[in-house]
Amino acid sequence: MRIIVTGGTGLIGKVLCRALLADGHLVTVLSRNPDQARGLLRGLRVEKWDAQSTTGLPAIINGADAVVNLAGAGIADAPWTEKRKHVIRESRIRVGLVLDEVIQEVAQKPKIFIQASAVGYYGVHNDDELITETTPAGSDFLAKVCFDWEMSTSMLSKKLGIRRPILRTGIVLSNDGGAFPKITLPFKFFAGGPLGNGKQWMPWIHIEDEVRAIQFLLENEKADGPFNLCAPNPVTNKEFSEIVGATMRRPAFLPAPAFALKTVLGKMSTILLDGQRAVPAKLEALGFSFKHPTAREAIAALLL
Repeated sequence: MRIIVTGGTGLIGKVLCRALLADGHLVTVLSRNPDQARGLLRGLRVEKWDAQSTTGLPAIINGADAVVNLAGAGIADAPWTEKRKHVIRESRIRVGLVLDEVIQEVAQKPKIFIQASAVGYYGVHNDDELITETTPAGSDFLAKVCFDWEMSTSMLSKKLGIRRPILRTGIVLSNDGGAFPKITLPFKFFAGGPLGNGKQWMPWIHIEDEVRAIQFLLENEKADGPFNLCAPNPVTNKEFSEIVGATMRRPAFLPAPAFALKTVLGKMSTILLDGQRAVPAKLEALGFSFKHPTAREAIAALLL
C-alpha cells in the first residue's frame, strides 16, 4: 500500500514507519523538517508540509491507499500555560481539518484513514469502572481536545464512507521517549514510588503492541470507529511502581505527593494523578493478540 503518515517522526510514528517499510509498503511522511525526517529511516519518502495549509497536499495524497494521522504536540513537553494548551489543541485540530478538506477534494481518495486520539477522551475516572469504547466522552481539557480531534476528520467516514479506525491510546511504554523513561528515572536513584496515592489506574501499552495494533487495524477491513489501544490488564500506579521497582531491584516506597506534583506541574499533573481503567474491548473482539499483555512482562522486556 501507499501510505501517508503525519507525526511520523514522533515516538509512535518512527516505530510504525519502520514496521510499515519492513512489510513492503511505500511510506511517505509529511514533515516540517524534511531533512531531519529523511535521516530517520532508509527508504522513507518525505514531503515538506507546514501542518497548517493545503499547499502541495492534494498532489501528495491523491492516489494514496491510506493516511495515518498521528500529528500533535506533546502533552507532557511543557507546563500547561494557556499558550501551551492552545498549541496542544490546535496542533491536532488544524491538521485534521486540513486533511479532511484535501481528501474531500482529491479525485482518488484513500480507502483508510487512521485517526489518532487518546484514552483521555473519557476524562477522569478515579474509580474501578471499566472503560470501553462505549463509555461517553469526559468534560475536562484533555477530553475536549480528544473529542474535537476525532471530530476534525469525522466527515471522511460520515460523508465519504472512508474506513476510519480511531486510536484511543493509553500510556505508551518505550525506552525511546514518552512517559516511561521519566517514570523509571527516580528508581535509578533509589527514590522511586507511586505518584499521589497510587490508586489511579494506568491504561498502558507496550510500544511494540501499539504499532502491531495500528498495523492490525490498517489491514482488517472490519476495523472502524474507536479502539482503546491499551493492554488488557491495566494496573494502578502503585502496582506499576512496585513492578518497576522489583524489575530494577530498587525500592518503590517513596511517593511523590499529589500537592507537590500540582505545585510543580499545575494542571498538567492530571496526566499523572488521574486515570482510567480502560480495556481494549473492541480490539480483542476483532481477534488482536497482545505480545505484552501484562505490565510485569512488558516492563521486563524494556528493562532487562
